[in-house]
Amino acid sequence: MSNLSEAFEVLADPTRLRIVEELRGGERSVGSIVSTLGVCQPGVSRHLRILHQAGFVQSHPDGQRRLYSLQRKPFRALDAWIHDYRDLVEARLDRLGQLVGETGPSYRPATKNPRRE
Repeated sequence: MSNLSEAFEVLADPTRLRIVEELRGGERSVGSIVSTLGVCQPGVSRHLRILHQAGFVQSHPDGQRRLYSLQRKPFRALDAWIHDYRDLVEARLDRLGQLVGETGPSYRPATKNPRRE
């Protein structure tokens, strides 16, 4: 994978993203992915080829079929990029927590009415 924009472009396709999600559970054959996603075999193979070229998946033969699994490297690159933005989100959440702490809770639980006999 040459850059992050290519990674986002590859993962932006809903079918490829679903394939990646399926492969999170471990190694899968094309036939297994086809049956789970309900996408035709040539379509799944085309998307797997694109994911392979981008470095997201690897494959190896297992008899007459090929098994696909995820590669860690491109996801680490995405995580490193997201890390910079994670700090931004956490800072906003910290400010929200401070604001809530300063104003106090506006929610007061209702008191239970005693039973009438």
